Amino acid sequence: MGSEFNVKIVKRRRNRRTTEVRTEMEIHHQHYVISDDKSRIDKELVLGFLSRSYWANKRPHERTVKAIETSYCLGVYDGDRQVGFARVVSDYATIYYICDVFVQEEHRGRGIGKRLVETIVSADMFQGMTGLLGTFDAHGLYEQYGFVREPDRYLKRLPQARP
Repeated sequence: MGSEFNVKIVKRRRNRRTTEVRTEMEIHHQHYVISDDKSRIDKELVLGFLSRSYWANKRPHERTVKAIETSYCLGVYDGDRQVGFARVVSDYATIYYICDVFVQEEHRGRGIGKRLVETIVSADMFQGMTGLLGTFDAHGLYEQYGFVREPDRYLKRLPQARP
């Protein structure tokens, strides 16, 4: 498939409030790099793409910025240029939710979306947990990684305006 699943530890970071040690990771796929280093995320690119998406086009930009800051995020890079993104929300004990996944149009069809999903579902931090996501158009992609449709099981509540 022209990809390698080599994880490269690029730096270790100690959280000042806890004793947790954070290791940033890079995975190489063809000539692309998938990284969880948030300092590399091009927030303007992510905001621009999501503002045109069917799932986040009504979300205020400041909410997306906060979501990036408080979620586990992966960026996909072609050199220094970001071409993809995925965000994961989790309690890191029982459940994770994959959201805001995209690959720029001109980079689609190269297995990048598959590699993003594979990276998330195979990450040690999410093993043994239930994974959730929502999609209108990518069921086949996610089903390849063990996700199943549950149409009569899940409910959602949209944001409500305060009275």
